[in-house]
Amino acid sequence: MPKVLIAEDELVLRQHFVKKLAAVWPEATLVAECADGLSAVEAAAEHAPQVAFLDIHMPEMTGLEVAQEIGAGCHVVFVTAYDQYAIEAFEKGAVDYLVKPINEERLTLTVERLKARLDSTPADLSDLISSLKATRSKAGTTDYLRWIKASQGTALKMVAVSDVLFFNSDEKYTRVVMEEGELLIRKPMKELQDELDPNQFWQIHRSTMVRVTAIEKVTRDFRGDATVHIKGVKETLKVSRPFSHLFKQM
Repeated sequence: MPKVLIAEDELVLRQHFVKKLAAVWPEATLVAECADGLSAVEAAAEHAPQVAFLDIHMPEMTGLEVAQEIGAGCHVVFVTAYDQYAIEAFEKGAVDYLVKPINEERLTLTVERLKARLDSTPADLSDLISSLKATRSKAGTTDYLRWIKASQGTALKMVAVSDVLFFNSDEKYTRVVMEEGELLIRKPMKELQDELDPNQFWQIHRSTMVRVTAIEKVTRDFRGDATVHIKGVKETLKVSRPFSHLFKQM
């Protein structure tokens, strides 16, 4: 029975993945579920898995760093929300990749490929990892967030970033507002600032980021303070002074 390790920092998504993997690969033995990269490295050293599913973006260590530490003794599948990583990883020799949200049909194909390669030597990922790290740092090729994961009770809700009108956060939660409603996530505004395409989302307040194409109009009061009106919703958003330059021509 092949030993498998799964590293994914989002609990609901990890649980969802474990269930799907058990359904399509019942003979595999899950030896570790890890919520961060460091735990994944430690678990790999302890259990010596033959297969590791590694989320690229994790706390402590990234999936790329984990793959580098695990070495050549394990078949690696990268799990990512970013097509740039996925395509390059596959084309340059990784065993396979999965793009979130994970599709069962796609997972089944990945498992079949893994079964065919279990008796072979795992691919040397050193060149691939170096290439992917270089890709991350190139200007203009940033891997911007495409999906937002939010839990609703025991269910996982996947929201396309392109459907989001704006993000608004307080100390604990961030509101993800869409035309059809809103969700709450624990991702802080600072993290969102780093992950959202600045050409698509503008920060208009320390706690608010708005999709540019969702802006219906901008009005000003007698003091010159700007207010953003959003298409499809009644809620308006105040623009703080440090970000007023974004609308100085309006």
